[in-house]
Amino acid sequence: MVSPKEELRAFFDPRSVAVVGASPIAHKVGNIIVHNLIENKERGLLKAELFPVNPRYPTILGQKCYPSLRDLPQDVETLVVVIPAEGVPQVIEEGASKNAKAAIVISSGFREVGNTELDERLTKAGKESGIRIIGPNCLGIYDPYSGMDTLFLPEVKMLSSGREVVATPRPLPGYISLISQSGGFGVAALDYMAGSMMGVRAFVSLGNRCDVDEHELLAFFRQDEKTRVVLLYLEGLKGGREFLNAARQFTRSKPIVALKSGRTEAGARAAASHTAALAGVDKIYDAAFTQSGVVRAQTLEEFFDMGRALQFQKPAPGNRMSIVTNAGGPGIIAADTCIESGLRVDRLSEATLGKLNAMKARGELLQIMTGANPIDLSGQGTSEMFAKVLRILIEAQEVDGVIVMPFHQAPPILDDAVESIAETHKGHLKPILACDVGGTEMAEEFRARFEKYGIPAYETPERAARAMYALAKYGRYLQSVARPTVEQ
Repeated sequence: MVSPKEELRAFFDPRSVAVVGASPIAHKVGNIIVHNLIENKERGLLKAELFPVNPRYPTILGQKCYPSLRDLPQDVETLVVVIPAEGVPQVIEEGASKNAKAAIVISSGFREVGNTELDERLTKAGKESGIRIIGPNCLGIYDPYSGMDTLFLPEVKMLSSGREVVATPRPLPGYISLISQSGGFGVAALDYMAGSMMGVRAFVSLGNRCDVDEHELLAFFRQDEKTRVVLLYLEGLKGGREFLNAARQFTRSKPIVALKSGRTEAGARAAASHTAALAGVDKIYDAAFTQSGVVRAQTLEEFFDMGRALQFQKPAPGNRMSIVTNAGGPGIIAADTCIESGLRVDRLSEATLGKLNAMKARGELLQIMTGANPIDLSGQGTSEMFAKVLRILIEAQEVDGVIVMPFHQAPPILDDAVESIAETHKGHLKPILACDVGGTEMAEEFRARFEKYGIPAYETPERAARAMYALAKYGRYLQSVARPTVEQ
Protein backbone atom coordinates (compact mmCIF):
# COMPACT_ATOMS: atom_id res chain seq x y z
CA MET A 1 0.00 0.00 0.00
CA VAL A 2 1.36 3.44 -0.96
CA SER A 3 1.98 5.72 2.02
CA PRO A 4 0.23 9.14 2.17
CA LYS A 5 3.64 10.76 1.89
CA GLU A 6 4.46 9.01 -1.37
CA GLU A 7 0.93 9.31 -2.79
CA LEU A 8 0.96 13.12 -2.54
CA ARG A 9 4.70 13.66 -3.06
CA ALA A 10 4.22 14.59 -6.73
CA PHE A 11 2.37 17.74 -5.71
CA PHE A 12 5.24 19.04 -3.59
CA ASP A 13 8.39 17.56 -5.08
CA PRO A 14 7.63 16.47 -8.66
CA ARG A 15 10.18 14.90 -10.96
CA SER A 16 8.59 16.61 -13.98
CA VAL A 17 5.96 19.31 -14.46
CA ALA A 18 3.78 20.30 -17.43
CA VAL A 19 2.08 23.69 -17.29
CA VAL A 20 -1.01 23.37 -19.50
CA GLY A 21 -2.05 26.87 -20.50
CA ALA A 22 1.41 28.39 -20.21
CA SER A 23 1.60 31.87 -21.73
CA PRO A 24 4.27 34.34 -22.92
CA ILE A 25 1.99 37.29 -22.11
CA ALA A 26 3.04 39.16 -18.98
CA HIS A 27 0.59 39.18 -16.04
CA LYS A 28 -1.38 36.21 -17.38
CA VAL A 29 -1.77 33.35 -14.91
CA GLY A 30 0.02 30.88 -17.19
CA ASN A 31 2.91 33.32 -17.61
CA ILE A 32 3.45 33.99 -13.90
CA ILE A 33 3.44 30.28 -13.01
CA VAL A 34 5.90 29.33 -15.75
CA HIS A 35 8.09 32.29 -14.82
CA ASN A 36 8.13 31.18 -11.15
CA LEU A 37 9.15 27.65 -12.07
CA ILE A 38 11.80 28.69 -14.61
CA GLU A 39 13.30 31.09 -12.10
CA ASN A 40 13.44 28.38 -9.43
CA LYS A 41 15.12 26.02 -11.89
CA GLU A 42 17.73 28.65 -12.72
CA ARG A 43 18.39 29.09 -9.01
CA GLY A 44 19.00 25.36 -8.73
CA LEU A 45 16.03 24.96 -6.41
CA LEU A 46 13.52 23.19 -8.68
CA LYS A 47 14.94 19.88 -9.91
CA ALA A 48 11.93 18.85 -11.97
CA GLU A 49 11.93 18.89 -15.77
CA LEU A 50 9.59 21.60 -17.03
CA PHE A 51 7.29 21.47 -20.07
CA PRO A 52 5.16 24.49 -21.09
CA VAL A 53 2.07 23.36 -23.03
CA ASN A 54 0.08 25.65 -25.35
CA PRO A 55 -0.76 25.03 -29.05
CA ARG A 56 -0.42 28.74 -29.87
CA TYR A 57 3.29 29.21 -29.14
CA PRO A 58 6.49 27.38 -30.20
CA THR A 59 8.44 28.79 -27.23
CA ILE A 60 7.62 30.52 -23.96
CA LEU A 61 10.21 32.47 -21.97
CA GLY A 62 12.98 30.68 -23.82
CA GLN A 63 11.53 27.22 -23.21
CA LYS A 64 10.26 24.91 -25.97
CA CYS A 65 6.47 24.84 -25.84
CA TYR A 66 4.42 21.77 -26.81
CA PRO A 67 0.99 21.80 -28.49
CA SER A 68 -0.52 19.21 -26.13
CA LEU A 69 0.38 16.69 -23.45
CA ARG A 70 0.38 13.93 -26.08
CA ASP A 71 3.23 15.76 -27.87
CA LEU A 72 5.57 15.68 -24.89
CA PRO A 73 8.74 13.67 -25.51
CA GLN A 74 8.35 11.71 -22.27
CA ASP A 75 6.02 10.95 -19.40
CA VAL A 76 5.22 13.77 -16.97
CA GLU A 77 4.48 13.35 -13.26
CA THR A 78 2.59 16.54 -12.37
CA LEU A 79 0.19 18.77 -14.32
CA VAL A 80 -0.53 22.41 -13.58
CA VAL A 81 -3.72 23.33 -15.43
CA VAL A 82 -4.59 26.97 -16.19
CA ILE A 83 -7.01 26.76 -19.12
CA PRO A 84 -10.76 27.59 -19.34
CA ALA A 85 -12.81 25.25 -17.14
CA GLU A 86 -14.62 23.39 -19.95
CA GLY A 87 -11.40 21.88 -21.29
CA VAL A 88 -9.94 20.73 -17.96
CA PRO A 89 -11.46 17.20 -17.79
CA GLN A 90 -10.01 16.40 -21.22
CA VAL A 91 -6.56 17.54 -20.10
CA ILE A 92 -6.78 15.16 -17.13
CA GLU A 93 -7.70 12.33 -19.50
CA GLU A 94 -4.75 13.18 -21.75
CA GLY A 95 -2.49 13.22 -18.70
CA ALA A 96 -3.18 9.54 -18.20
CA SER A 97 -1.45 8.84 -21.53
CA LYS A 98 1.71 10.37 -20.02
CA ASN A 99 1.35 8.48 -16.72
CA ALA A 100 0.69 11.66 -14.76
CA LYS A 101 0.15 11.15 -11.03
CA ALA A 102 -1.00 14.58 -9.86
CA ALA A 103 -2.81 17.62 -11.23
CA ILE A 104 -3.10 21.09 -9.73
CA VAL A 105 -6.14 22.69 -11.33
CA ILE A 106 -5.89 26.45 -10.98
CA SER A 107 -8.83 27.07 -13.35
CA SER A 108 -12.10 28.38 -11.90
CA GLY A 109 -15.66 28.11 -13.20
CA PHE A 110 -16.78 24.91 -11.50
CA ARG A 111 -18.95 24.20 -8.46
CA GLU A 112 -18.18 27.61 -6.94
CA VAL A 113 -20.24 29.26 -9.70
CA GLY A 114 -22.94 26.59 -9.72
CA ASN A 115 -21.37 24.42 -12.44
CA THR A 116 -21.72 21.20 -10.45
CA GLU A 117 -21.85 18.98 -13.53
CA LEU A 118 -18.42 20.10 -14.73
CA ASP A 119 -17.02 19.63 -11.25
CA GLU A 120 -18.31 16.06 -11.25
CA ARG A 121 -16.84 15.41 -14.71
CA LEU A 122 -13.46 16.57 -13.45
CA THR A 123 -13.69 14.32 -10.40
CA LYS A 124 -14.64 11.37 -12.59
CA ALA A 125 -11.78 12.04 -15.01
CA GLY A 126 -9.32 12.05 -12.11
CA LYS A 127 -10.62 8.78 -10.67
CA GLU A 128 -10.69 6.97 -14.00
CA SER A 129 -7.19 8.11 -14.94
CA GLY A 130 -5.69 7.52 -11.49
CA ILE A 131 -4.57 11.16 -11.27
CA ARG A 132 -4.95 12.89 -7.89
CA ILE A 133 -6.28 16.46 -8.12
CA ILE A 134 -5.86 19.56 -5.97
CA GLY A 135 -8.48 22.19 -6.84
CA PRO A 136 -10.11 23.35 -8.98
CA ASN A 137 -10.41 27.08 -8.27
CA CYS A 138 -7.21 27.27 -6.25
CA LEU A 139 -3.71 28.75 -6.06
CA GLY A 140 -2.09 25.34 -5.74
CA ILE A 141 1.23 24.71 -4.03
CA TYR A 142 4.16 26.65 -2.65
CA ASP A 143 7.10 24.58 -1.39
CA PRO A 144 10.24 26.62 -0.65
CA TYR A 145 12.32 23.47 -0.22
CA SER A 146 11.60 21.94 -3.64
CA GLY A 147 10.92 25.15 -5.60
CA MET A 148 7.39 24.07 -6.57
CA ASP A 149 5.49 27.36 -6.85
CA THR A 150 2.15 27.64 -8.65
CA LEU A 151 1.10 30.92 -7.02
CA PHE A 152 0.01 33.10 -9.90
CA LEU A 153 0.57 36.32 -7.98
CA PRO A 154 3.71 38.29 -8.89
CA GLU A 155 6.31 38.86 -6.19
CA VAL A 156 6.84 42.47 -7.29
CA LYS A 157 4.62 45.15 -8.81
CA MET A 158 5.32 48.49 -10.47
CA LEU A 159 3.61 51.49 -8.90
CA SER A 160 2.21 54.30 -11.04
CA SER A 161 5.21 56.37 -9.93
CA GLY A 162 7.50 53.85 -11.63
CA ARG A 163 8.82 52.43 -8.36
CA GLU A 164 8.99 48.66 -8.06
CA VAL A 165 7.74 47.25 -4.74
CA VAL A 166 7.44 43.80 -3.19
CA ALA A 167 3.78 42.75 -3.52
CA THR A 168 3.46 39.04 -2.84
CA PRO A 169 6.66 37.84 -1.16
CA ARG A 170 7.40 34.17 -0.65
CA PRO A 171 8.26 33.21 2.95
CA LEU A 172 11.61 31.60 3.73
CA PRO A 173 11.80 27.85 4.38
CA GLY A 174 10.46 26.94 7.81
CA TYR A 175 8.43 24.38 9.74
CA ILE A 176 4.81 25.57 9.50
CA SER A 177 2.59 23.92 6.89
CA LEU A 178 -0.36 26.11 5.90
CA ILE A 179 -3.53 24.57 4.42
CA SER A 180 -6.22 26.95 3.22
CA GLN A 181 -9.60 26.48 1.57
CA SER A 182 -9.39 30.09 0.41
CA GLY A 183 -6.70 31.13 -2.04
CA GLY A 184 -7.07 34.80 -1.13
CA PHE A 185 -6.70 34.07 2.56
CA GLY A 186 -3.75 31.81 1.90
CA VAL A 187 -1.72 34.29 -0.13
CA ALA A 188 -2.44 37.06 2.39
CA ALA A 189 -1.24 34.69 5.10
CA LEU A 190 1.98 34.03 3.19
CA ASP A 191 2.47 37.79 2.84
CA TYR A 192 2.06 38.19 6.61
CA MET A 193 4.41 35.30 7.35
CA ALA A 194 7.08 36.70 5.04
CA GLY A 195 6.81 40.14 6.63
CA SER A 196 6.94 38.63 10.13
CA MET A 197 9.93 36.43 9.27
CA MET A 198 7.88 33.27 9.84
CA GLY A 199 9.16 30.42 7.74
CA VAL A 200 6.85 28.03 5.93
CA ARG A 201 7.29 24.33 5.23
CA ALA A 202 4.62 24.30 2.52
CA PHE A 203 1.41 26.04 1.51
CA VAL A 204 -1.59 24.32 -0.06
CA SER A 205 -4.60 26.14 -1.50
CA LEU A 206 -7.37 23.54 -1.77
CA GLY A 207 -10.09 25.41 -3.64
CA ASN A 208 -13.19 23.30 -4.33
CA ARG A 209 -11.59 20.04 -3.12
CA CYS A 210 -12.97 17.82 -5.85
CA ASP A 211 -10.45 15.15 -4.81
CA VAL A 212 -7.61 15.78 -2.34
CA ASP A 213 -9.03 16.95 0.97
CA GLU A 214 -7.76 18.19 4.34
CA HIS A 215 -7.57 14.75 5.94
CA GLU A 216 -5.20 13.44 3.25
CA LEU A 217 -2.93 16.46 3.62
CA LEU A 218 -2.85 15.95 7.39
CA ALA A 219 -1.74 12.34 6.80
CA PHE A 220 0.96 13.64 4.43
CA PHE A 221 2.29 16.30 6.79
CA ARG A 222 2.17 13.90 9.74
CA GLN A 223 4.81 11.83 7.98
CA ASP A 224 6.75 14.89 6.80
CA GLU A 225 9.90 15.47 8.86
CA LYS A 226 10.01 19.21 8.15
CA THR A 227 6.48 19.93 9.43
CA ARG A 228 6.26 20.85 13.11
CA VAL A 229 2.79 22.41 13.11
CA VAL A 230 -0.11 22.79 10.68
CA LEU A 231 -2.12 26.00 10.34
CA LEU A 232 -5.53 25.21 8.85
CA TYR A 233 -8.02 27.74 7.47
CA LEU A 234 -11.48 26.22 7.08
CA GLU A 235 -14.80 27.40 5.72
CA GLY A 236 -16.44 23.98 5.90
CA LEU A 237 -15.78 20.23 5.77
CA LYS A 238 -17.08 17.58 3.41
CA GLY A 239 -15.76 14.48 5.17
CA GLY A 240 -16.19 15.16 8.87
CA ARG A 241 -15.39 11.63 10.05
CA GLU A 242 -12.27 11.37 7.88
CA PHE A 243 -11.07 14.75 9.14
CA LEU A 244 -11.60 13.76 12.78
CA ASN A 245 -9.66 10.54 12.37
CA ALA A 246 -6.80 12.23 10.53
CA ALA A 247 -6.67 15.09 13.03
CA ARG A 248 -6.59 12.68 15.99
CA GLN A 249 -3.68 10.80 14.50
CA PHE A 250 -1.85 14.02 13.63
CA THR A 251 -2.23 15.74 17.00
CA ARG A 252 -0.75 12.80 18.89
CA SER A 253 2.64 13.95 17.62
CA LYS A 254 2.20 17.44 16.13
CA PRO A 255 -0.19 20.35 16.79
CA ILE A 256 -2.87 21.81 14.51
CA VAL A 257 -4.18 25.36 14.82
CA ALA A 258 -7.47 25.95 13.01
CA LEU A 259 -9.20 29.19 12.05
CA LYS A 260 -12.79 28.39 11.15
CA SER A 261 -14.78 31.14 9.45
CA GLY A 262 -18.49 31.13 8.65
CA ARG A 263 -19.42 31.31 12.35
CA THR A 264 -22.34 33.65 11.67
CA GLU A 265 -25.25 33.28 9.26
CA ALA A 266 -23.76 35.92 6.95
CA GLY A 267 -20.34 34.29 7.06
CA ALA A 268 -21.84 30.87 6.32
CA ARG A 269 -23.63 32.25 3.25
CA ALA A 270 -20.39 33.75 1.97
CA ALA A 271 -18.50 30.50 2.54
CA ALA A 272 -21.05 28.55 0.50
CA SER A 273 -20.63 30.85 -2.49
CA HIS A 274 -16.89 31.27 -2.09
CA THR A 275 -15.49 27.74 -2.19
CA ALA A 276 -18.69 25.71 -2.35
CA ALA A 277 -18.18 24.93 1.36
CA LEU A 278 -20.93 23.83 3.71
CA ALA A 279 -20.17 25.86 6.81
CA GLY A 280 -22.28 23.82 9.24
CA VAL A 281 -23.20 24.63 12.82
CA ASP A 282 -20.28 26.28 14.56
CA LYS A 283 -20.76 24.43 17.84
CA ILE A 284 -20.27 21.13 16.02
CA TYR A 285 -16.88 22.32 14.81
CA ASP A 286 -15.94 23.43 18.32
CA ALA A 287 -16.73 19.96 19.64
CA ALA A 288 -14.90 18.26 16.77
CA PHE A 289 -11.78 20.36 17.32
CA THR A 290 -11.80 19.61 21.06
CA GLN A 291 -12.22 15.86 20.50
CA SER A 292 -9.39 15.72 17.97
CA GLY A 293 -6.91 17.96 19.80
CA VAL A 294 -7.11 20.85 17.34
CA VAL A 295 -6.42 24.26 18.89
CA ARG A 296 -8.96 26.76 17.59
CA ALA A 297 -7.91 30.36 16.97
CA GLN A 298 -10.63 33.00 17.15
CA THR A 299 -8.85 35.69 15.14
CA LEU A 300 -6.33 35.92 12.34
CA GLU A 301 -3.79 37.35 14.76
CA GLU A 302 -4.21 34.41 17.11
CA PHE A 303 -3.88 32.01 14.20
CA PHE A 304 -0.29 33.07 13.58
CA ASP A 305 0.60 33.77 17.21
CA MET A 306 -0.44 30.29 18.29
CA GLY A 307 1.37 28.71 15.35
CA ARG A 308 4.61 30.47 16.29
CA ALA A 309 4.34 29.36 19.92
CA LEU A 310 3.61 25.72 19.04
CA GLN A 311 6.36 25.69 16.43
CA PHE A 312 9.18 26.50 18.84
CA GLN A 313 8.04 25.75 22.40
CA LYS A 314 7.06 22.52 24.11
CA PRO A 315 3.42 22.15 25.18
CA ALA A 316 2.78 23.28 28.75
CA PRO A 317 2.37 20.41 31.24
CA GLY A 318 -0.53 22.26 32.90
CA ASN A 319 -2.38 25.57 33.00
CA ARG A 320 -0.59 27.28 35.91
CA MET A 321 1.30 30.29 34.60
CA SER A 322 3.68 32.80 36.05
CA ILE A 323 4.51 36.25 34.71
CA VAL A 324 7.68 38.24 35.35
CA THR A 325 7.89 41.83 34.19
CA ASN A 326 9.50 45.20 34.82
CA ALA A 327 6.25 47.05 34.09
CA GLY A 328 3.34 46.42 36.45
CA GLY A 329 0.44 47.46 34.20
CA PRO A 330 1.24 45.19 31.23
CA GLY A 331 1.87 42.35 33.68
CA ILE A 332 -1.65 42.77 35.04
CA ILE A 333 -3.08 42.78 31.50
CA ALA A 334 -1.24 39.53 30.76
CA ALA A 335 -2.61 37.98 33.98
CA ASP A 336 -6.18 39.07 33.16
CA THR A 337 -5.98 37.59 29.66
CA CYS A 338 -4.52 34.33 30.96
CA ILE A 339 -7.37 33.93 33.45
CA GLU A 340 -10.02 34.93 30.90
CA SER A 341 -8.59 32.21 28.63
CA GLY A 342 -8.96 29.52 31.29
CA LEU A 343 -5.38 29.59 32.58
CA ARG A 344 -4.41 30.09 36.21
CA VAL A 345 -2.10 32.77 37.61
CA ASP A 346 -1.93 31.61 41.22
CA ARG A 347 -0.04 32.78 44.25
CA LEU A 348 3.41 31.22 44.30
CA SER A 349 4.21 28.51 46.85
CA GLU A 350 5.91 29.31 50.15
CA ALA A 351 8.98 27.44 48.94
CA THR A 352 9.26 29.61 45.81
CA LEU A 353 8.58 32.81 47.74
CA GLY A 354 11.25 31.77 50.21
CA LYS A 355 13.82 31.53 47.41
CA LEU A 356 12.86 34.96 46.09
CA ASN A 357 13.03 36.50 49.57
CA ALA A 358 16.43 34.93 50.15
CA MET A 359 17.66 36.61 46.96
CA LYS A 360 16.27 39.89 48.24
CA ALA A 361 18.15 39.43 51.51
CA ARG A 362 21.39 38.87 49.60
CA GLY A 363 20.82 42.02 47.55
CA GLU A 364 20.34 40.06 44.32
CA LEU A 365 16.82 41.43 43.94
CA LEU A 366 15.43 44.82 44.85
CA GLN A 367 13.51 45.19 48.09
CA ILE A 368 10.66 46.89 46.25
CA MET A 369 10.13 43.84 44.05
CA THR A 370 6.71 42.30 44.61
CA GLY A 371 6.49 38.61 45.38
CA ALA A 372 3.03 38.40 43.90
CA ASN A 373 2.29 36.65 40.63
CA PRO A 374 2.80 38.55 38.29
CA ILE A 375 6.24 39.33 39.65
CA ASP A 376 7.11 42.99 39.10
CA LEU A 377 10.86 43.60 39.16
CA SER A 378 10.11 47.33 38.82
CA GLY A 379 11.66 49.69 36.32
CA GLN A 380 15.00 49.17 38.07
CA GLY A 381 15.09 45.46 37.34
CA THR A 382 18.16 44.28 35.45
CA SER A 383 18.80 41.56 32.90
CA GLU A 384 20.49 39.48 35.59
CA MET A 385 17.43 39.78 37.82
CA PHE A 386 15.16 38.55 35.02
CA ALA A 387 17.41 35.52 34.54
CA LYS A 388 17.56 34.65 38.25
CA VAL A 389 13.82 34.96 38.78
CA LEU A 390 13.10 32.96 35.61
CA ARG A 391 15.31 30.13 36.85
CA ILE A 392 13.36 29.92 40.10
CA LEU A 393 10.00 30.00 38.31
CA ILE A 394 10.91 27.37 35.73
CA GLU A 395 12.05 25.02 38.49
CA ALA A 396 8.96 25.68 40.64
CA GLN A 397 6.58 22.71 40.77
CA GLU A 398 3.54 25.00 40.80
CA VAL A 399 4.48 26.73 37.52
CA ASP A 400 3.79 25.19 34.08
CA GLY A 401 4.88 28.09 31.87
CA VAL A 402 6.30 31.61 32.11
CA ILE A 403 5.64 34.84 30.23
CA VAL A 404 8.70 37.12 30.46
CA MET A 405 8.17 40.81 29.81
CA PRO A 406 11.49 42.72 29.83
CA PHE A 407 10.34 46.08 28.51
CA HIS A 408 13.28 47.68 26.77
CA GLN A 409 12.22 51.21 27.76
CA ALA A 410 13.50 50.73 31.33
CA PRO A 411 17.03 52.23 31.69
CA PRO A 412 18.76 49.08 33.05
CA ILE A 413 17.47 46.82 30.25
CA LEU A 414 19.82 46.38 27.32
CA ASP A 415 20.00 43.75 24.59
CA ASP A 416 21.84 41.36 26.92
CA ALA A 417 18.48 40.68 28.57
CA VAL A 418 17.47 38.46 25.66
CA GLU A 419 20.62 36.35 25.86
CA SER A 420 20.34 36.05 29.66
CA ILE A 421 16.74 34.85 29.48
CA ALA A 422 17.40 32.46 26.59
CA GLU A 423 20.46 30.97 28.30
CA THR A 424 18.50 30.45 31.52
CA HIS A 425 15.70 28.65 29.67
CA LYS A 426 18.05 26.39 27.72
CA GLY A 427 17.53 22.72 28.56
CA HIS A 428 14.14 23.24 30.24
CA LEU A 429 10.96 21.72 28.84
CA LYS A 430 8.47 24.16 30.33
CA PRO A 431 7.55 26.80 27.75
CA ILE A 432 8.36 30.47 27.97
CA LEU A 433 7.04 33.28 25.80
CA ALA A 434 8.24 36.87 25.64
CA CYS A 435 6.54 40.22 25.27
CA ASP A 436 7.98 43.66 24.57
CA VAL A 437 5.53 46.40 23.65
CA GLY A 438 6.66 49.05 21.21
CA GLY A 439 7.25 49.91 17.57
CA THR A 440 10.72 51.39 17.79
CA GLU A 441 13.88 49.89 16.37
CA MET A 442 14.91 48.51 19.76
CA ALA A 443 11.51 46.88 20.34
CA GLU A 444 11.72 45.15 16.99
CA GLU A 445 15.33 44.14 17.70
CA PHE A 446 14.33 42.63 21.05
CA ARG A 447 11.53 40.57 19.58
CA ALA A 448 13.65 39.42 16.64
CA ARG A 449 16.44 38.28 18.99
CA PHE A 450 14.04 36.29 21.12
CA GLU A 451 12.73 34.57 17.99
CA LYS A 452 16.29 33.62 16.95
CA TYR A 453 16.60 31.77 20.25
CA GLY A 454 13.33 29.94 19.60
CA ILE A 455 11.35 32.06 22.07
CA PRO A 456 8.30 33.59 20.37
CA ALA A 457 7.98 37.27 21.27
CA TYR A 458 4.77 39.29 21.02
CA GLU A 459 3.90 42.96 20.73
CA THR A 460 1.15 42.96 23.37
CA PRO A 461 0.52 41.13 26.66
CA GLU A 462 -2.81 39.82 25.36
CA ARG A 463 -1.16 38.13 22.39
CA ALA A 464 1.48 36.47 24.57
CA ALA A 465 -1.20 35.21 26.97
CA ARG A 466 -3.38 33.76 24.20
CA ALA A 467 -0.35 32.04 22.67
CA MET A 468 0.40 30.52 26.07
CA TYR A 469 -3.21 29.32 26.18
CA ALA A 470 -2.54 27.36 22.97
CA LEU A 471 0.50 25.68 24.56
CA ALA A 472 -1.57 24.71 27.61
CA LYS A 473 -4.56 23.57 25.55
CA TYR A 474 -2.43 21.28 23.39
CA GLY A 475 -0.47 20.04 26.40
CA ARG A 476 -3.71 19.11 28.16
CA TYR A 477 -4.88 17.18 25.10
CA LEU A 478 -1.62 15.21 24.89
CA GLN A 479 -1.98 14.24 28.54
CA SER A 480 -5.58 13.12 27.97
CA VAL A 481 -4.68 10.78 25.11
CA ALA A 482 -1.60 9.45 26.92
CA ARG A 483 -3.45 8.72 30.17
CA PRO A 484 -5.11 5.39 29.11
CA THR A 485 -1.73 4.11 27.97
CA VAL A 486 -0.18 4.93 31.34
CA GLU A 487 -3.02 3.20 33.21
CA GLN A 488 -2.56 0.03 31.18
